[in-house]
Amino acid sequence: MTTILSEQTKLRDEIVSVGASLFNRGLTFGSTGNISARLSNGELLMTPTNVSLGTLDPGRLSRFTAEGVHVDGDKPTKEAFLHRCMYCEQAQANAVVHLHSTHSVAVSILADVNPQDVLPPLTAYYVMRVGALPLVPYYPPGDEALALAVSEKARTHHAVLLANHGPVVAGKTLHEAQYAVEELEETAKLFLLLHGRTIRPLTAEQAAALKRI
Repeated sequence: MTTILSEQTKLRDEIVSVGASLFNRGLTFGSTGNISARLSNGELLMTPTNVSLGTLDPGRLSRFTAEGVHVDGDKPTKEAFLHRCMYCEQAQANAVVHLHSTHSVAVSILADVNPQDVLPPLTAYYVMRVGALPLVPYYPPGDEALALAVSEKARTHHAVLLANHGPVVAGKTLHEAQYAVEELEETAKLFLLLHGRTIRPLTAEQAAALKRI
């Protein structure tokens, strides 16, 4: 019990730190975005509803049982189901970050992207941290159909982009998920800066070699 409580305290502080970092650098704004992380006993800690990631209180994070029942902390985010979808399909995941980051959302609105893999392999780190990025069709927030659509894509991808909404990224650790969603946002920014120009992305062979690494 002492070990779990110590682990929980550390993880609560990490979530608050990551939230502040994302908010202070403009990757999230207002009360948008949410973060979750999984404890070794299967319980989940998640950022609450209607709270800025820049002003999180570690003692008020929502806590769920391994079965997904909210047991204490503030009222959970209404997007909690997005996190559960990722954990159910990505067995190695121990953290999920969902943002409404500007450049990623902008790309999700473009009509001419490939829905199977939205962004080209522009950099090595994007390929290694994100890989293929499928587009989940638009559904209203809270729509049960969105959960089904995310689950389908999450079976084979640890990162997805919700149309007209934003990215959802899972990682083995909280920092892994954070770095991946940040890499996604920066690649989306590059993509928009280069839009309409002839580009030279990594070749299929180069990308495949990186994925093997």
